[in-house]
Amino acid sequence: MTDKEFIESLPEDAKVLNTPAPDMNGKSVFETLYAANVNEHTEKVKSGDTELTYLSWAYAIAEVKKRYPDMQYEIEKFNGLPYVFDELTGYMVYTKVTIQGITHEMWLPVMDSANKAMKATPYTYKVRNKNFKYATKNKEDGKYYDKYGNEQTEFIEKTVEAATMFDINKTIMRCLTKNLAMHGLGLYIYAGEDLPEQNKEDSNKILLDELKTLWNQAGGNDGFEEWINKNTEVKSLEVMYPELKTALKKKIADKAEGEKK
Repeated sequence: MTDKEFIESLPEDAKVLNTPAPDMNGKSVFETLYAANVNEHTEKVKSGDTELTYLSWAYAIAEVKKRYPDMQYEIEKFNGLPYVFDELTGYMVYTKVTIQGITHEMWLPVMDSANKAMKATPYTYKVRNKNFKYATKNKEDGKYYDKYGNEQTEFIEKTVEAATMFDINKTIMRCLTKNLAMHGLGLYIYAGEDLPEQNKEDSNKILLDELKTLWNQAGGNDGFEEWINKNTEVKSLEVMYPELKTALKKKIADKAEGEKK
């Protein structure tokens, strides 16, 4: 539910009290936080074949507090404990963040570095062995070995250790960071984007200005926008920029060579 939808669902006499006040620049809380570039305060962690991006919880809280000192958060407790536990599925933590009268809730399971749910006791699971496809079968014992003589099996067993209070505490802070993203801060990271929308617009404008300058130097007149649109139908401007820049520089060089003749 968006801030606007939440407000519209309130009784008429409550809407004014719960309507987030705009910033000095006239933007809402979400617009302000979503436009913040937090890339310098993230770290990338390898999880299997996937690389995950995490935002520092300390920086996230600091950035929100600087803009909205009234921000409040709550770590939800259940029978005095900051988590819910189920023997089959593991641990789950919950947080709430309130900014200018709007509250968003978030939850996150306690997981290990491979994103496997941690439980009260260790357990094992099997994954495919990437090296198995390079192994050959030994006719004598029927087992598979790689070129170094190491035995390889189709599946290998991995262990998920039991959760500790350190794991739970770490998950709570990650949950809080994700909760702040519901208000806008770093939300583009969870969407798999490299930059927030405003920064993308600024970046695209810089790239377009550079290409337009090269376009003019190459002797181009009208048709620049049409050329850009045609070459960015499938891939984004950021992806196509190096190729387009190279093509224009070649035209400039060809033009200079032709003028010499």
